[in-house]
Amino acid sequence: MRMTAPASADTALVLVNLGTPDAPTPRAVRRYLSQFLHDHRVVQLTRWLWCPLLHFVILPLRSKPVAHKYASIWIDGDDGGSPLAVYTRRLARAVQLELPALRVVDAMRYGNPALPKVLDALREQGVRRALVLPLYPQYSTTTTASVGDAAAGAHGLATAMIDDYHHAPEWIAAVADSIRTHRALHGAGDHLLFSFHGLPQRLADAGDPYPQQCEASARDIAAALGLPDDAWSLSYQSRFGRERWLEPATDATLRAFASSGVKRVDVVAPGFAVDCLETLEEVSMMLAEEFATLGGEMRYIPCLNDAPAHAAALARIAERALAART
Repeated sequence: MRMTAPASADTALVLVNLGTPDAPTPRAVRRYLSQFLHDHRVVQLTRWLWCPLLHFVILPLRSKPVAHKYASIWIDGDDGGSPLAVYTRRLARAVQLELPALRVVDAMRYGNPALPKVLDALREQGVRRALVLPLYPQYSTTTTASVGDAAAGAHGLATAMIDDYHHAPEWIAAVADSIRTHRALHGAGDHLLFSFHGLPQRLADAGDPYPQQCEASARDIAAALGLPDDAWSLSYQSRFGRERWLEPATDATLRAFASSGVKRVDVVAPGFAVDCLETLEEVSMMLAEEFATLGGEMRYIPCLNDAPAHAAALARIAERALAART
């Protein structure tokens, strides 16, 4: 944690992201995946069935190839590491500049810096209340609710949480401006595809509001860009397992574009606050290469990361949430 706020600040803003391995090695990846996939919010199978499958099949088979994927995107240097960790740290610093009266820190739901330890450290430093802001614009029981589980365990610290910001005007404007700027520099593709992380369909059927919030975000961003309905579409990526997930899938959508003659596609992933394995390796590398073999050109538009507009948007969202609680 890096804090530049006054030592007397008794309120903290905690930016929480999903998490990442500490190193691009099989051992570090196995440790991270074990924690992540043990969360009952993420995998809702009975433990007696899931734990043997996880430890004796999935982790031994997946740790090495996933480590190789992380190695392909790892950032070198003193402030380097996994892109998700690097950009989350930098974003926290940028938000701190926007909110000098608060302490702004970063934390991870899985891996380091672990959210429970961050909250304990804040309490020991004299912080009395913490506003937890999960860096998931759209709410899901698999992500946001899990952060809430961890935050609820804080002792001696009054915590509140922002559940989502999928239609916050500052965030919508920041994403739209990033798309507009990218297209001004590189030219506009034939189509704009919003790619969100997937979710098992059964969770949506059970009432998880995630798909509705993804659709609302995409519509708002497209409206801010002045795009007609036929100039953009929405899809879901990063499926794993055999059950049915939200559709349409991003890879299938790109193949359909190629078959129908849509050759230049811009892809943006506004469900991710910062770039990570799913955006950099899966979308901008793997899916772009696959689309190229079909005769198309896919241009990935980066996440907001630590852009000033992103930091300003999150700061305004936090200020409103704090004002509503006073």
